[in-house]
Amino acid sequence: MSFFIPFCCCFSCKKPDDHETEREPLLGSRQTEQNGPASARQTLSVAQNDGCKRRGKLMMRRVGVPDLDQRFLDVAETFNEQQHRFETTVHLLLNLQKRYACAHGGTLALTNILKKIRDEHDADYRISMRLKGYDFSLCVIQTSSEGTKDAEPLPYHLKRAIDEFKDISESAKAIIAKGTTLQELIGWLLRSKDHMDEQVKVAADTFQEQGRLSENLKENMNEVERAKELSMEYRQKAGELFIEAADIAGPHL
Repeated sequence: MSFFIPFCCCFSCKKPDDHETEREPLLGSRQTEQNGPASARQTLSVAQNDGCKRRGKLMMRRVGVPDLDQRFLDVAETFNEQQHRFETTVHLLLNLQKRYACAHGGTLALTNILKKIRDEHDADYRISMRLKGYDFSLCVIQTSSEGTKDAEPLPYHLKRAIDEFKDISESAKAIIAKGTTLQELIGWLLRSKDHMDEQVKVAADTFQEQGRLSENLKENMNEVERAKELSMEYRQKAGELFIEAADIAGPHL
């Protein structure tokens, strides 16, 4: 997954004026953190078909209406958290695929990883998928020590895989939850577009400021549309992980 650095609106003014801060992003340096190398290159097979679609963090501009500025800020923070969770999920899956020599990309990532884990540890452990509510995890039972009093400590890589499956489940669950919140926030903004145009015009003190704030509003709504589309993709991919986990768990549910 490639990232496009968010751009700022350009104006003819060459020197800062009293309204310069209104062109500053609502989100500062905390939204420009460096992404991990894996998440910057790949997704759960989303990026391969998206062409030049922008996938960077959401950046919002000030529109001069406090209530609207806060709503845009809420959208940006919610989307960026969802995107971070999505990238975390991708990173964890890629780590597991690499460690267990699985093919990258495609579908059924959990299925292929679990098969490799079972193949590696089949002699000593019975490994299955457990699904409880909206949480999935690996269930590991040591078979080589059945009938003995003390079980041997789990191998490092197996213990790590258990932790990573748990983290994948938590991140996928958060992606879906953030997606629900984001749908509500974005829905309000899209329904209120005409009213927001009027609010921004009223908030401006001068014609020049009105043009600047209206342009900021336009840029914000473009970002909202981008967030809507990407958020739906993230949520869909997270949902597919839970469906796959349920299929793997099967009769063990």
